Amino acid sequence: MTLLRRILVAAGLAGVLGVAPAPAVLAQDVGVVQSEILVLDPERLFAETLLGQRMLEEFQAAREAMSTRNRELEAELEAEEKSLTEKRATLSPEAFRELADHFDTKVQRIRRESDRAVRNLERRRELLPVQFMRMVEPVLVGLMEDTGGAVIMDARSVLLRADAVDVTDLAATRIDAEIGEGPEAPQADTQGNEAAGDDAAPSEN
Repeated sequence: MTLLRRILVAAGLAGVLGVAPAPAVLAQDVGVVQSEILVLDPERLFAETLLGQRMLEEFQAAREAMSTRNRELEAELEAEEKSLTEKRATLSPEAFRELADHFDTKVQRIRRESDRAVRNLERRRELLPVQFMRMVEPVLVGLMEDTGGAVIMDARSVLLRADAVDVTDLAATRIDAEIGEGPEAPQADTQGNEAAGDDAAPSEN
């Protein structure tokens, strides 16, 4: 069985009502519970570890930066629209229509870019837990080795379980100790999100 199938394989085992984990015993040599079947809550692990919290903080900062840029663009477009309206009395209908069409094209372009930037940011948020699990996978593998675990199951999909084999707290402690907040986000990603914010326009959401 591959590593990814051993970690968080809830589909095959957790969906069976009445499946009980193997008896858990304390191993004196490693100081952790020994069990072939381990249970872990990925959502809590992501929310409570230093690494997960840093990833969420970076996402929130990018979201706030985009919102700030949206408000700035909204003010700029409103000022440009006001200026165009004031010029109407001094322009011929043809000249005014040309400027109005140009302004409308600009607004539509900015809104399309804004929608794309928002979708990219939402996609980034959806992928954060997946990226997190990939980063902590070595820690979980080490935990499985120390506990004698053969599989780590998603606690959200387990109907019946014994608390003794829930290793979420232990995993969080090890992740904080071995990874901490993790490496800094690549500069290219940050610039990409800022670029998306620069192109963004006011959004309803």
